[in-house]
Amino acid sequence: MTITETTPNLTIASDSPAPQRGWTGRLWGILAVLCVVMFLDGLDVSMVGVALPSIGTELGLDTTSLQWIINGYVLGYGGLLLLGGRTADLLGRRRVFLVALSVFAAASLVGGLVDSGTLLIVTRFVKGLAAAFTAPTAMSILTTTFREGPSRNRALSIFSVFGASGYSSGLILGGLLTSAGWRWTFLMPAPFAIAALVAAWALIPRDEPAGQGGHDLVGAVTLVAGMMLTVYTVVSAPSRGWADPLTLGSFVLAAALLAAFFVVENRVAHPLVRLGILRVGTIVRANLSIVALFGSYLSFQFMMTIFLQSVLGWTPLKMALALLPTGLIVAVTSPFVGRPIDRFGTSRIILAALTSLTLGYLWFLFAGGDQPSYVVAILPATILLGIGFALGFTSIMAQATAGVDDAEQGLASGLVQTSSQVGAALVLALTTALVTAGSHAAGPVATGFEQFRPGLVLVTGVALVGLAITVVPLIRGRRRYTAVPAPRRA
Repeated sequence: MTITETTPNLTIASDSPAPQRGWTGRLWGILAVLCVVMFLDGLDVSMVGVALPSIGTELGLDTTSLQWIINGYVLGYGGLLLLGGRTADLLGRRRVFLVALSVFAAASLVGGLVDSGTLLIVTRFVKGLAAAFTAPTAMSILTTTFREGPSRNRALSIFSVFGASGYSSGLILGGLLTSAGWRWTFLMPAPFAIAALVAAWALIPRDEPAGQGGHDLVGAVTLVAGMMLTVYTVVSAPSRGWADPLTLGSFVLAAALLAAFFVVENRVAHPLVRLGILRVGTIVRANLSIVALFGSYLSFQFMMTIFLQSVLGWTPLKMALALLPTGLIVAVTSPFVGRPIDRFGTSRIILAALTSLTLGYLWFLFAGGDQPSYVVAILPATILLGIGFALGFTSIMAQATAGVDDAEQGLASGLVQTSSQVGAALVLALTTALVTAGSHAAGPVATGFEQFRPGLVLVTGVALVGLAITVVPLIRGRRRYTAVPAPRRA
């Protein structure tokens, strides 16, 4: 019996379409280019984070300025992701990808040469802006190049390996390169981005823009302004204060801009974003699931980085090696995640992923302490997180783009990646606020494990919410869909 779940404009069936057999050398080459870009995105964030203390010492930057080396990237990246994905649909994926990758390479080179903290932050913003166009465009090129079903799931599995490997490798490479000089953490991605640019120009075929009719300029302005102000307010709120009038005013203004965007999109003849895509239940659940996955995982890793280095006194390299099992598990298992997705469907794999993540957070919450045993407390948690991330990333991406027309693949890709970045920024900001509050409340033990307990409770709760969002439709579906007995023969 075939069971189908029907939602507006989308029908997902348990029977997979015929596989796209016999990948050609060009297909493998395109996938390799996209994977390199995904690797560089993950590498850049984690590698630069390790170098922050050295950057502050050489350029004379305080903690507030240093955070904007990271947050400047997040501001450009999270604020423009949705526009970046839709722009690829409207102007052509190959064209947008090549231009954005060129800007990414140039910003990497300039960032390693400047001697001003302000210019360094500007280059980080420009680099985040470029990544906001390369990331969803790379995703939409993949989903339009590889047919939906086993072939696309396999490609997404390989794609996710490089994203996770880039982040985990960045921790180790950051420690090694920072020892030689922090500028190498900025310069190193440049030659790889240039090589990927040359390969992309030669391999990725030209595509016709999908946009028809006029351009939604008002929608673009309100979307970009609303998203960037939202990200800026979220990342600056912990240092300024959540109850600060400027913080509250920024939230109100951002909400007004985004509300204006939705009003405009409902009225213009050629909207930048077709809002009907937000009525598809599986796509909405995928976007909420990616918030739970990325928001909890990145916040947990942020707390572990501080705890292991600042509290336990571990070196950056030792800390990176301690967390490396997560990245290794993702790298080893992700290429095979497409198979269980084909067999069980995305929803069940997402459920297994968020269950594993929740168990990992709970394990460290109860087994950790001021002097946690690596074998007893840290290693089991990293293993569970690695399994959860490997299963979750690929299955969520597959669900977020399944059944979407090629003309809107950039929109769907930009939407899910926007959810991951903005959601992660929001959860991280809340986590930072709780850890800071825990530091003040803990008093004499402010430098111990108790300082991080409120943040650990938060990330566990975020994962649990994502788990509930995934499991409820499965329970309802089990009740709704019942096998119809075959009629008896006379």
